[in-house]
Amino acid sequence: MSGQNVSFWDHLDVLRSVLLKSLGAWLVGAVAAFCLKDCIFRLLFAPTSHDFVLYRGLCRLADLTGWGRLCPEEVQVSFLNTELTAQFMAHLQVSLWFGLIFAFPFILYWLYGFIAPALYEKERRYGVTLTLASVLLFTAGICVCYFLIFPMSFRFLYEYQVVDFVVNQISLSSYMSLFITLSLLMGLTFEIPVLTWLLAKMGVLDADQMRKYRKHVFTALLILAAIITPTGDPFTLLLVTLPIYLLYELSIAIIRTKCATTR
Repeated sequence: MSGQNVSFWDHLDVLRSVLLKSLGAWLVGAVAAFCLKDCIFRLLFAPTSHDFVLYRGLCRLADLTGWGRLCPEEVQVSFLNTELTAQFMAHLQVSLWFGLIFAFPFILYWLYGFIAPALYEKERRYGVTLTLASVLLFTAGICVCYFLIFPMSFRFLYEYQVVDFVVNQISLSSYMSLFITLSLLMGLTFEIPVLTWLLAKMGVLDADQMRKYRKHVFTALLILAAIITPTGDPFTLLLVTLPIYLLYELSIAIIRTKCATTR
């Protein structure tokens, strides 16, 4: 193990350097996102348009299969802003969020560089793999949210009415809040394989336990998908369920491989 002769104050200096570089990367990303307002907000509001890639794909598939229910009906989405500072604050919040996404790989890299001297050689190899896997899985989770989960959730919530005479007019802040919350949740959800690997490494989980509850997990995901999908047809349910369930199966495979290599 290296780094044993480094003093406590030297460690603090290195940690301060890591924190300053991380804040700097976040600030650079946030400023760049702030300047690219038009491009970013067109990207954020794209899931509200009937021309969004998911809806076009479902409609094309409906034409090919003759299953008309696959194609979502076109809806006119209207947004409402009642607070004077809400639009500026939404711009600032989104800029900070995109800045964090930009800085996230660098922050992980610098944090790993801070921790690495205290690790053994084998632990360093694991650390590099886990860092890369975490970045890739988090990015994949955000992509799945943007192209699949968020559009489905938004359409369900926008079209849901307790009575016909209560019309939905969505506030800008609530839209941004839903988008950011779901993106974070999906990004973290896609870290399940990394978490299960760590738990298996500590002896808390094993593949047999996860295989035992495989059907329960799949059923729970189907119920969740049925709640958030507006059409309720089997294809859409599977479209929402499969990405998350595949993470569960990937976790089982990772644990099984880990057990096989340690024997």
